[in-house]
Amino acid sequence: MSKPTPISGFPEWTTSQRMIEQFVLDRIRHTFELYGFAPLETRSVEPLDQLLRKGETSKEVYLLRRLQADADGPAGDDALGLHFDLTVPFARYVLENAGKLQFPFRRYQIQKVWRGERPQEGRYREFLQADIDIVDRDTLPAHYEAEMPLVIGDALRSLPIPPVLIQVNNRKICEGFYRGIGLTDPEAALRAVDKLDKIGPAKVADLLAETAGASAAQADACLALAGISAPDASFADAVHALGVRDPLLDEGVAELVAVVETAAAHAPGLCVADLRIARGLDYYTGTVYETQLVGYERFGSICSGGRYDNLASAGSVSYPGVGISIGVTRLLGLLFGAEALSISRSVPTCVLVAVAAEEERAASNAVAEALRSRGVPTEVSPSAAKFGKQIRYAERRGIPYVWFPGGDGHQVKDIRSGEQVDASADRWSPPPADLTPVIG
Repeated sequence: MSKPTPISGFPEWTTSQRMIEQFVLDRIRHTFELYGFAPLETRSVEPLDQLLRKGETSKEVYLLRRLQADADGPAGDDALGLHFDLTVPFARYVLENAGKLQFPFRRYQIQKVWRGERPQEGRYREFLQADIDIVDRDTLPAHYEAEMPLVIGDALRSLPIPPVLIQVNNRKICEGFYRGIGLTDPEAALRAVDKLDKIGPAKVADLLAETAGASAAQADACLALAGISAPDASFADAVHALGVRDPLLDEGVAELVAVVETAAAHAPGLCVADLRIARGLDYYTGTVYETQLVGYERFGSICSGGRYDNLASAGSVSYPGVGISIGVTRLLGLLFGAEALSISRSVPTCVLVAVAAEEERAASNAVAEALRSRGVPTEVSPSAAKFGKQIRYAERRGIPYVWFPGGDGHQVKDIRSGEQVDASADRWSPPPADLTPVIG
């Protein structure tokens, strides 16, 4: 068998990186639950027509197909695809279970998704997302849109990562403005403006003319709106100064003012109103979010989402919602690549119990069991080699303490300092900083 090679876009972390990932997930999960979000996991596959109905392209979806397909049998599996985000399956879940849910329904979901895009640094084909959403029946108050940045800000500030800046806009501002200047296809204009960072203003102006039918003056007005940015509610004055009037525009400005002011009261500097943020997905209808990791802005957003009113509906009943998603694998991949995250040891083990002789292994096992019963991560030496070799084994694995059982008493050694003291397995505990690996 030839040597296996990695598959591009499908990351496999080292054990040290995996421990960091689990630490990050625990912190994120804890923050989500502090805000009252309940856990949920949906199936990995969805009907293909559902995956493609809200602005995505078939190129991004992985089809599910049997390896040993029956050529004469039904091809039903060909109509299933792996989900590319968690919002669409969540909307489907709400529709299927609406009669059992209590509204407003708050859930978090930490799960892998798959997307068939070109792999590059920070972008993968298989990756982990951490989502929160709030949905209600028929109407969803706008104050929930102001709550999203607070949750994400708290979650990300609990991690040993660089600061973040959440950029916020409101699709109603854009759509109302475009209508106010006479554009008849505001969705096409939104999709064009969403490419501003990628292709620049000149090409966006050309795209506005080509896809949204914008004149040169209308394209200039769209770019002027997209150029407005402020860390406070002063963005509203800049919008009004453009001289465009539309009821939907006014509604969006008021909602975005509430988001920015709520965030500033909770965590000054967390949010900035940035009217070039559009989010290309068609289902967003209100506030939209993108999050920059300071120092890594060139890689784009590591957390995004927005308000949606029409994603989940059944007949005359709709379930509007607002959600935001942390790209956990994206975030960690960027930081791992920059060697900006480390861990104090490569294993959870705090104590290695030495084995004096194989016939005395039971005594070492008893010590390990006593330590584990008090929450001290412990393993027993794999062999009864000379104590020097057992200490070197602990050093290679980063285990800070070696325990030496003895008939007349036990001793434990801090192999970093060389300090060795008498100890009892039912009373000794390591310093709190040594109990578990430290992320830095």
